[in-house]
Amino acid sequence: MRMVDIIAKKRNGDTLTEQEISFFIKEYMKENIPDYQVSALMMAIYYQGMTQEETASLTKNMVESGDIIDLSPIKGHKVDKHSTGGVGDKTTFIVGPLVAAAAIPVAKMSGRGLGHTGGTIDKLESIPGFKVELTNQQFIDNVNKFKLSVVGQTGNLAPADKKLYALRDVTATVDSIPLIASSIMSKKIASGADSIVLDVKTGSGAFMKSLQDSKRLAEEMVTIGNQLDRQTVAVISDMNQPLGYEIGNANEVKEAVEVLQGKRIEDLRELAIELAAHMTILAGVYQDYSEATQSLESLIDNGDALKCFMDFIEAQGGDITVIQDLSQLPGSSYHMEVKADQGGYIHEMEADEIGVAAMHLGAGRATKDDAINHGVGITLQKKIGDYVDHGDTLAILNSDQEDVEQIISIVKNAYTIKPEKATRQKMIYEVIK
Repeated sequence: MRMVDIIAKKRNGDTLTEQEISFFIKEYMKENIPDYQVSALMMAIYYQGMTQEETASLTKNMVESGDIIDLSPIKGHKVDKHSTGGVGDKTTFIVGPLVAAAAIPVAKMSGRGLGHTGGTIDKLESIPGFKVELTNQQFIDNVNKFKLSVVGQTGNLAPADKKLYALRDVTATVDSIPLIASSIMSKKIASGADSIVLDVKTGSGAFMKSLQDSKRLAEEMVTIGNQLDRQTVAVISDMNQPLGYEIGNANEVKEAVEVLQGKRIEDLRELAIELAAHMTILAGVYQDYSEATQSLESLIDNGDALKCFMDFIEAQGGDITVIQDLSQLPGSSYHMEVKADQGGYIHEMEADEIGVAAMHLGAGRATKDDAINHGVGITLQKKIGDYVDHGDTLAILNSDQEDVEQIISIVKNAYTIKPEKATRQKMIYEVIK
């Protein structure tokens, strides 16, 4: 079998066999196939696409290129959640405790962030003392005891994906739906969960800007998961504006805790309950969506989900006094207001630009070596559908820099204000099963 023949076959729009895909991945990992040939194949896939069977085969071979986490010592049906990323996305801190409070084990491995704000692990490190590195036995013991543990990614999960992604990044082949789907699903399947719920974002702050593309990606990932014996559900959710009102690391932990305390931050609460509902149904705890959502609402309202969050934080060394008094979380030196230049209704928000502004404040990383400032970020005061007068505060920058005029401009320009009334955004567009 020759790589050049595989490239030519895909270039011509033909379907690759399981044997051809397996050969390509295995020989590339052995460094018997050069980057320039793999780049040519990635470009052929970019233009010709892949069938669902090809994409599932690619995913399976990427999974088998490295470690597969064994979660069998954890009792019960393990369900994982994955988000395709967005601005202000802190649902893990609500969903995890909610599902744990329903007695379903959540054994989650998360990464650090690159871009707008930190990843789940960076945000948890806002809590003094919190340990993201546990031994495998500690991780398993914590899930068995508290039903929830979140640690940094360990082991050598889907190393073929890492190699392919680095190549795609420099050859303009990142935004291919089969390649995105196989990349995401290879890591999720290697992480060992029995079932997977995907939060696929759509809109200005999402990787997929159009609902059509988001739906295609969701359908592709659900098909892969189901073909590889993982029950998978995808929720397509809105990212035309940041989720909730806080962007930043400690800011987002604080807002998530406030939701667990019962504060009605409607879009954040709605999405968290939606994701948790599908996780509980996949685990077989609830039989239908209505029963699941009602039960999860009560787990917030009666404090059970908050208790699960506190137990989880304490079990991993975190100082729970900062959860009891959120003002003790890391903060910033300066608080600058972004004012509206005109009156009217907010029609649009460029969510990705607001995320970039947060990164400039130090809440995210431009490169993987950048340090995260846990105490800085942005607190939104107005969102789509709200009315503002000239001079009203649109957002507050929480900064350790005194001169943030350029960042103020970025945030101000992210808002589109018009005289006529604006329709508030829908949170959930579709559920793909």
